Amino acid sequence: MIAYSGPSGTMADVAISTPSDRISVYVVRPGDTISDISDMFGVSANTIIWANNLSGAKDVHPGDTLVILPISGVTHTIVKGDTLKSIAKKYNGDATEIAQYNGLDSGEPLDVGSSVIIPGGDITPIKAVTPKKNISSSSKITSEPYLGGSGSAQSGFYINPVPGALLTQGIHGWNSVDLGAARGTPIRAAATGTIIIARNNGAWNGGYGNYVVITHSNGSQTLYAHMTRTTVSAGQYVSAGQIIGYVGSTGKSTGSHLHFEVRGAANPLRSCRAGSVCSAQ
Repeated sequence: MIAYSGPSGTMADVAISTPSDRISVYVVRPGDTISDISDMFGVSANTIIWANNLSGAKDVHPGDTLVILPISGVTHTIVKGDTLKSIAKKYNGDATEIAQYNGLDSGEPLDVGSSVIIPGGDITPIKAVTPKKNISSSSKITSEPYLGGSGSAQSGFYINPVPGALLTQGIHGWNSVDLGAARGTPIRAAATGTIIIARNNGAWNGGYGNYVVITHSNGSQTLYAHMTRTTVSAGQYVSAGQIIGYVGSTGKSTGSHLHFEVRGAANPLRSCRAGSVCSAQ
C-alpha cells in the first residue's frame, strides 16, 4: 500500500520509488511548486495540471492532494501544416484534449519544431506482411501495442467489475478495456485492496471523470472511470466484489460504460471479444 505520509510528513519519500506505470498521490508541502513536484515524479507540469483540473501552475496550496498520472500517449514534433485536428486524427487522439494537456490555445497556430504529447494516442505500426488467416482473435488482442500493460497474468486474482456487461472495446490505452452497461449499474472492486483515489466531483480529472483507483496485495492497481458517482473514499479497505460506484458517462466518454484499467499486471479481460460477456481470467 502506498502511504499517504512518511517521516517528512508527506509521501515524497515513497513517490520516487513508485513504479512508472502506477498512479501516485502526493500531498503538497509548504514551498512546493508544480515544477518541484513534476521534477520529483519525472512528469511534465502539464501532466499534473491536466489530471487535477488546476487553473494553472500556481493553483497549488499546502495540504492539497494531487493525483500524479504517468504520461500516457505519444510525442509528436510539429511540422509545417500540422493542426491539432490533423495530429489527433493521426494518433487516434482528441484535439481538445491535446490542447488542454499541452497548454495550447486552440485558436493559435502550432510552433514548427516544438513537441506535443497526445494523451492516450497510439502509433499503429505499418504491417510488413499480411497476417495469416489462422491467427486467433485472442492472439490479435494480446499482441496489440498498448501503454502500461507490463506485468504477468494473475489467474484467479481479479473478477469482472461489472458482471454481465458487454465488452465494447478490447485492450487499449493504459492496459484497459471498456464495459458497456446502463447508467447506474453497480461497479464492483475487481480484487481486495485499499482505495488510494476516489474522485467524485464530476470534473474532467484527466478524462476519467468520477473514478476510483485501488491498490492490491500483488502490487498492481485497478482503475475504474466514468462513474456517475463513487461510493468509497481514499484510505478505505474494500473486498473483491464490493460496490465502489455506479456506471456513468463522466469525463471523456461518449456513452455509459466502465473504463477498466490494470496497472502492473495483465488485464483479466484481455482475451474477451468485443460484443461478448465473459469472466475474468
